[in-house]
Amino acid sequence: MLSRHEYSTWSYLVWFFFINTAVVIILQWGVNLENEVWNSFGFVWQIVTTGNKVPINEFFILAIVYFILIMLTNRFWFASQLFIDMSIIITVAERFKMVSRSETIVPADMNFISGGNAGDLTSWLPDDAVAIITGALLLIIITTAISMILGHRDTRRGVVYTKNVAIRWVSRLMAAVLAMAFLAAFVMSMASIGSWSNTLITYFGDSPKLWDSKIDAQKNGTAIGFARLVNPKIMDRPTNYSQKTMEEVATRYSKSAATLNASRSREVNDSTVIYVLSESFSDPARVPGIKLNKDVMPKIRAIKNSTTSGLMLSSGYGGGTANLEYMALSGMSLVNFAPSLSSPYQQLIPGAKWTPTFNQLWNDSNAYAFHPYMPNMYSRNVNYKKFGFSQFWTLKPPDIISPQDKLGTSPYVSDKSTYTAVLNSLKKDKAGQSYFYQVATMQNHMPYNNYYPNNEITVESTTGTPLPAKEKSAIETFAKGAEYTDDYTQEFLDELDALDRPITVVFYGDHLPGVYKTAAKDENNSLALHESDYFIWSNKASGIDNRAAGESATNSAYTSPNFFAAQLSEHMNAKVSPFVAFLGQLHAKVPAMEPAVVNKIQGWTRIPEGQALYVDNQGLYIDVSHADKETKQLLEDYKLIQYDVTAGNQYLKNLDFMSVKQ
Repeated sequence: MLSRHEYSTWSYLVWFFFINTAVVIILQWGVNLENEVWNSFGFVWQIVTTGNKVPINEFFILAIVYFILIMLTNRFWFASQLFIDMSIIITVAERFKMVSRSETIVPADMNFISGGNAGDLTSWLPDDAVAIITGALLLIIITTAISMILGHRDTRRGVVYTKNVAIRWVSRLMAAVLAMAFLAAFVMSMASIGSWSNTLITYFGDSPKLWDSKIDAQKNGTAIGFARLVNPKIMDRPTNYSQKTMEEVATRYSKSAATLNASRSREVNDSTVIYVLSESFSDPARVPGIKLNKDVMPKIRAIKNSTTSGLMLSSGYGGGTANLEYMALSGMSLVNFAPSLSSPYQQLIPGAKWTPTFNQLWNDSNAYAFHPYMPNMYSRNVNYKKFGFSQFWTLKPPDIISPQDKLGTSPYVSDKSTYTAVLNSLKKDKAGQSYFYQVATMQNHMPYNNYYPNNEITVESTTGTPLPAKEKSAIETFAKGAEYTDDYTQEFLDELDALDRPITVVFYGDHLPGVYKTAAKDENNSLALHESDYFIWSNKASGIDNRAAGESATNSAYTSPNFFAAQLSEHMNAKVSPFVAFLGQLHAKVPAMEPAVVNKIQGWTRIPEGQALYVDNQGLYIDVSHADKETKQLLEDYKLIQYDVTAGNQYLKNLDFMSVKQ
């Protein structure tokens, strides 16, 4: 028979470390679908192999939870088994969601369950659910048996033990409450750049991957990935925010809309509108320090010269696509958000109660989205439903995009295929009805690995220092892809021109590709590396004179995506909502804006104390602190509007602020 004795505090500490590490590994298993065991152990072992300290963050936050359980139960082995059981249950749920949707469990899922949708969780169950559950139960049985054996050998009556029962209870409860308070403070502030907890996890290597919850959990830890989404700071509350103030704002811009609408003849939703976010599309010829042997966008350049067009100031470089998409659809700007809100699609929209977007001027059944990639990227599959899109075509069911042809050895669906899918849908649309299309392409997505055979495009440095071979190859590959986009976009517009229904297209590149490493080293190139191309174009059936609309457009040389709705309405001579009327007035004063960001390929970091960038129609910096009274009023009203919609009491919801009055 095994001997029994009282375990020492040091023994408990060793077991605490071992069990907590095991739980970290168990939770990582749930978010790894390939090489699960290797990758799960490797997440912890990287501290030794590469010196990466990021697992410390995961260990730390889970250790607090573990400690709380121990204090509440005062039984080390019972608390340990409870901790292990919880981790197994969570990792099974993570596994199911990963298999079915390729995304992790996020805080918004708690709202989903509490909202009476728990029955829909069966949609997470994969084909091998029974096998996984059986394995999990077997693991629980084994670990329970081990815990019982170890607990039986341990004669210690409690982790905290004194003869005075009152002192024992008070000390345990105080320890548990203090730990809970610390955990709450840690989690509630960890998403705020500059906070103590964010500084701590950043010190240990945390690097948010907010475009994909799966990658974030795999790289930074499952618990950390979940916790960072619990309480993102959205905006600072404007000092004069109140119901009365918002009613005054609504009245002010309702009058502006009424004045504007009196001279406009069209309804924007009487036409089909297509927003085309062209992945990474931009003109390589504008990048400082390089020269190509040919113009790769002559057709789009010609289109731009004959309609409303210009340069779009992008908040991203090499990544951040969904941020530009969000601004284009919502009319909100990242300039107004707190630096901690790096990705509205991941941090804001899943938990938002009201998400007004431009497409909602059309009937929900007439709003479609196309993206030839994974539906869960940036949580689009969830967010698009909130935005009011009735169907979303991707590479996965239920609506699979077709065709899916690719170019050369590229892994991405070509722009030609994406445009064909949109055209096929348009031709099926009911006659006499108008639609809104949100299209996000993938052809020119990173990386750029010499996909195209016989690529005749060459690039050279104009600085006297040759480009590194890898950078040179990547730029040439991107440039060839941009040339294909140039051809396919012209073909797409030609097809739209042949359709007997009014159609207007807003085309824009979301950001530059992250291939210009040499140019990016020079801070003086920051603005140039944040300028992509855009145009607004209407087909013949719309009856709109593109050239005349372009010549009369307000401040079109520079823009940012939050102004597209106002520019589109102006291009079409269409009536506007009070909100779009406001955007038009602001765009006339401040043509373009972007938040303070640090450029990182496939990532972005907001600068806590950084100055947002505002530019005029010549691309020159605007010092808004010295702006005129009207401009300052508009910028303050923008903060009030955005706060009310995203973080406030949503007074504007019942004031028809987003509606176009007939």
